[in-house]
Amino acid sequence: MDKINTRKRGRFTRKLIQLYAAVLYNCYARGFIKGDIYTGKTKLLCAPGLNCYSCPGAVAACPLGALQNAVAASQSRAPAYMLGILMLYGLLLGRTVCGWLCPMGFIQELLHKIPTPKIEKGRLTRALSYFKYGLLFALVFLVPYWYSYQLLPLPAFCKYVCPAGTLGGALGLMLNPANYDKLSLLGGLFTNKFVILIALLCLSVFLYRIFCRFLCPLGAIYGLFSKVALIGVKVEKSACVDCGLCVSRCKMDIRRVGDHECIHCGDCIDACPTGAIRFTAGKITLRASEGIGAQGAGLQNAKKRKMRTSILAAALIVLLIAVTALVHLSDPAKARKADSAEKPPAYTVDETIPVGKEVGMRARDFTAARYGGGEDFSLSSCLGRPVLLNFWATWCGPCVVELPYFDQIYREYGQDVAVIALHSQLVTDDVEKYLANYDYALPFGLDADGGIIASFGGSTMLPQTVVIDKNGVITYNAVGSMSYEKVKALVEESLGR
Repeated sequence: MDKINTRKRGRFTRKLIQLYAAVLYNCYARGFIKGDIYTGKTKLLCAPGLNCYSCPGAVAACPLGALQNAVAASQSRAPAYMLGILMLYGLLLGRTVCGWLCPMGFIQELLHKIPTPKIEKGRLTRALSYFKYGLLFALVFLVPYWYSYQLLPLPAFCKYVCPAGTLGGALGLMLNPANYDKLSLLGGLFTNKFVILIALLCLSVFLYRIFCRFLCPLGAIYGLFSKVALIGVKVEKSACVDCGLCVSRCKMDIRRVGDHECIHCGDCIDACPTGAIRFTAGKITLRASEGIGAQGAGLQNAKKRKMRTSILAAALIVLLIAVTALVHLSDPAKARKADSAEKPPAYTVDETIPVGKEVGMRARDFTAARYGGGEDFSLSSCLGRPVLLNFWATWCGPCVVELPYFDQIYREYGQDVAVIALHSQLVTDDVEKYLANYDYALPFGLDADGGIIASFGGSTMLPQTVVIDKNGVITYNAVGSMSYEKVKALVEESLGR
């Protein structure tokens, strides 16, 4: 009975930590309410588990998405920062991240609890478990690296497969009423990814952690550190009798406890009849079987274990409250709103037209620093001629595709129309090095904190194009890809031709 209770306690503790990790990764509550994403300083850090950067509540970046973007922008340079972060997580935790700290794994485990006939593991599933290494090589490294030489960023796994991005990012944003006007942007790519998401969620009911076992490149990366990770399940060989119960009871496709497929969930600990398996952090035993006598040396008694659990739970709650307070108090959108309230625009010639972000309203004045030096660009200095704004980013594939169209428009209408491309600095990029590969005449500016794009109702959905007439009134404001013909038609219309 004590052994059954210990097993239940261990599983409950793991589920609680999985839930806690999911909440901690996505503790930006304002994002769920407003239908926007957090762009504060913590987004420069990576969460250990798979959690989409574009989820409305996400307070950190996804390591897999950040790695792809780093590779896509690397050309001949190694993405040293992201490789270092992944090595740090791998050396400390390995695939313990998958078993304890990944929201996608947590969701799949909950779905698998639905009472239905289950598909058991076997030779086929064991062979399929290597497929994720192929996806890691092809979609995380090879394809982004290939496109980096064409100066076209393509985070292939995120774009074509990732269910976390579809669930947390796309659906998380699009199901918010504030973004209903952008539903028309969804096309065939979203449909394909939505089908993948639904298929994986449905199959998770019958097949344990299907995405983690067969498709997740992040799990494949962490699996490479299985032999050296500090924290995880370890086997005391002197006590092991090679009965095979640990492998047969495990739902993952392991060949031995602690190998590259092991997620260190700890279920094998209580299955071991000799108590040879323990969950350790270096030389410290975190969990072991009850009643194993001398082989359980170092195991704390029940009272100490309860106290240790209480201290850990209190520390985690304090951390959650601290992080939540930090991201909400340092919310860039809130600061921008306060700044705009203190500095009303006074540049327009017609004060009867209200300021806003919608078509037919006055545009709010702004000033943007220019790449390459030179005088700052300000909207108020352009009164008397139309203004064409293009919000873009180096990590946005459709953005870089349409940049030549805006450059051509600038070359044709530069004397009659003020044209500028404003880079949205949501991730750290060396924009000047990127632009050095092109011969653009188009002026480029920096929207350092996202305040300019926010004043036009935009956020992370790029590209965005804005046309402002000679009186400072917005005549066009939309998110989505542009063709040269469409941009030219907008410019001609703004000139009254």
